[in-house]
Amino acid sequence: MKSEAKVETRNTPQKDAIRAAFVETDRPISAEEILSYAKRSVPDLSIATVYRNLKILTEDGWLEVVQLPGETPRYERSGKEHHHHFLCQACRKVYELEGCVPKILPKIPRGFPRCRP
Repeated sequence: MKSEAKVETRNTPQKDAIRAAFVETDRPISAEEILSYAKRSVPDLSIATVYRNLKILTEDGWLEVVQLPGETPRYERSGKEHHHHFLCQACRKVYELEGCVPKILPKIPRGFPRCRP
């Protein structure tokens, strides 16, 4: 029986730039946002390389997928305290909210108007 050894992934300038995007934004971000941030350091970075590294970083446990209904997946760093997510309808960016649902409404992020149906 063959044992499956975990393959060590190497650090590359592309992967370092992708990780730096998460450190800089400190919020869930999409592959397109990652590409925009990471291209500052690696101008020839492609979206295919971003997706390949997102898969690796997720499998390694460095990232988690944030799935919101009807939205493209966002990714955030693993190991954060329990929290929820807030999608700004104007800019389509996702932000983190600390705490649970009953405590969230009074804590809408500063600068966002409270919408009424």
